Amino acid sequence: MTDVSVRLADAADQPILERLWLLFRHDMSEFSGALPNPDGTFRSDRLQAAFAQADWAPYLLTSGASPVGLAFVRSLTAPTRVLSSFFVVRGARRTGIGLRAVQEVVAKHPGPWEVAFQESNVAAVGFWRRVATEIAGDVWTEARRPVPERPDLPPDTWITFNVPAEAQG
Repeated sequence: MTDVSVRLADAADQPILERLWLLFRHDMSEFSGALPNPDGTFRSDRLQAAFAQADWAPYLLTSGASPVGLAFVRSLTAPTRVLSSFFVVRGARRTGIGLRAVQEVVAKHPGPWEVAFQESNVAAVGFWRRVATEIAGDVWTEARRPVPERPDLPPDTWITFNVPAEAQG
């Protein structure tokens, strides 16, 4: 397994996360049909919230000196935390980095968790089911929910699992 480091991002990391965000949104545009804004960027409300809102936490994923991904957690003070955005660059996928990074992120915030993905993203379907099984065994659930304010999109699939306090890293 390739080595990965997961750390809470700070203001100095924001430019790196902005570039990773563009790669992430580009990948997701295949499933959402989203096109870039006139300036070539994509919608960035979650990126901005991750740095500006107290109830969010942005994480930078690195392997050696290279940034390899991001994870944005929201609802830190709510009963259930949400992995709002998660991305690993293509060159680091299928190396174990993604699974290890998710395990480290969720261990920092024990308790109930949810993560959403699109069924049309076949790689995500397998990945998130594997993540849930690795973290919670067979004690996780899956449900489909409409995308808020986007009736034109198929429902998201949500996986829910619990991270015990003793798993804290």
